[in-house]
Amino acid sequence: MSTFKKVLLWSIAGLILALAVFVYIRFYFVFGDGVKAGELNQFTYKGYVWKTYEGRLIQAGFKGSVPKTGGTATIQSYIFDFSVADEEVANELMRCSGKTVELHYKQYLGALPWRGMQKHVVDKIISVTTPE
Repeated sequence: MSTFKKVLLWSIAGLILALAVFVYIRFYFVFGDGVKAGELNQFTYKGYVWKTYEGRLIQAGFKGSVPKTGGTATIQSYIFDFSVADEEVANELMRCSGKTVELHYKQYLGALPWRGMQKHVVDKIISVTTPE
């Protein structure tokens, strides 16, 4: 085998390995995980080719006052959009609309169409409380 063919073969192998590492880090490596709590505003099953479960959590919070402008504290909502890959978790969330839920999620650097449209994927429900 000539030197050119060896260099070409090793270059192709290196590119394939680099591509595999990139795909793993971008779509399968768990960048972070955590817990979010708030009111489950919306939960749907949608998609053209891959049907996925998508949800929206509303987190109420306070926006602090700005000392220089003399502004006052106000209530502000934060929206947390997420996907659910596990059908059992999705079925439980379908019955929780309007309730306060605490959800554990995993954060990925990229979304896969068959896993959901969001980078945040909920994998379990920690608690559900009914508003009083």
